[in-house]
Amino acid sequence: MSGTSADGVDVAICRIAPPLREDGTPRVKVLGHRAFPYSPEVRAAVLAAMDAKRTSAAEMSRLNWRLGEIYAECVEAAANDLKAKPQFVACHGQTIYHQATASKYLGAGVRATWQIGEASAIAERLRVPVVSDFRPADLAAGGQGAPLVPMLDYCMFRDAKRNRLLLNLGGIANVTALPAACSVADVLAFDTGPANMVIDAAMQKLCGRDYDSNGSVASRGRVLHSVVTKFMAHRYFPALPPKSCGREEFGTAFITRFLAACEREGGRKQDVIATATAFTSATILDAYARFCWPHLGQRAPLARATEMFVAGGGVRNATLMRMLTEGFSAFGVSVAPMESAGIAAEAKEAAAFALLGWLTWHGLPGNVPSATGAKRPVVLGKVTYGA
Repeated sequence: MSGTSADGVDVAICRIAPPLREDGTPRVKVLGHRAFPYSPEVRAAVLAAMDAKRTSAAEMSRLNWRLGEIYAECVEAAANDLKAKPQFVACHGQTIYHQATASKYLGAGVRATWQIGEASAIAERLRVPVVSDFRPADLAAGGQGAPLVPMLDYCMFRDAKRNRLLLNLGGIANVTALPAACSVADVLAFDTGPANMVIDAAMQKLCGRDYDSNGSVASRGRVLHSVVTKFMAHRYFPALPPKSCGREEFGTAFITRFLAACEREGGRKQDVIATATAFTSATILDAYARFCWPHLGQRAPLARATEMFVAGGGVRNATLMRMLTEGFSAFGVSVAPMESAGIAAEAKEAAAFALLGWLTWHGLPGNVPSATGAKRPVVLGKVTYGA
């Protein structure tokens, strides 16, 4: 998995077993994981491709193949560390463009999603099948193409007596709400808005660093509440799920406006970072209050407790985690890192695509229509044979 933060590749080595449960869900065990940062040059190329107004076919083709080679190297290294021989590889790829709502193009309304990273390069190097390009099948079936992680959330984390919330803090934040004793039709999941995206961009612009390590810069700043209030009026936040977003909504243009608003309020560098962090927290809390809380109360009114487990790079931002913990305490929701649920935060999304790849290999649907808005469950991804 490589996400919208474009900071590197997460590899999870998983054992996936056929269902034992009556509901037919497979069993997933993460045997190990590794994280591989992109080089500065690769990261710059990926970010430039995401925000490109104009580029060349040659540039995009070269990036596609280079990323395929990088993914192959990362999987090979992780497998060697664990002395494991993968039977197949599931590769999400790098999202370059994601547009879940239709816009006019060549005389018709068009929706589109594009993840790159050449699967043939992985299959040839490792000589195993590769399942890739998961999102288009859901999009073609009328869905948003996201979020796709809820299938793993449902298989691994639902509980008979407790509500569970699974929050991922990557470039974009997404949440899965699992009412106690839920069926797959009860799953609610959607992107809440930016997580690390605005914080990281502000750090790069103002401090010359890729991210706010441990939230230390934000911890020294003053939150500009008027700026948070202004940007909470963005049309994305009140829109009903299913919904997904990316750099198209919260990329360069949004961040430029955000930084300008902070400057008008006289914010120092640390104030801007504190405000970006508070904005991320506010969007997540707003999403819970608007959509998750009513859903959980309706589907599981007698649940004993509500627990939230947090994954993604944002878990390492102590200031953001403190804001979330304090905010969710008002709702009676406990907040803990994903490790508390038995899986490393950095491994969760990669494990989710391992599961989706397994489902594809067995001809089974991998999307959750209640989360993506698809008309029906569909088999996701494309298979490249490596024999």
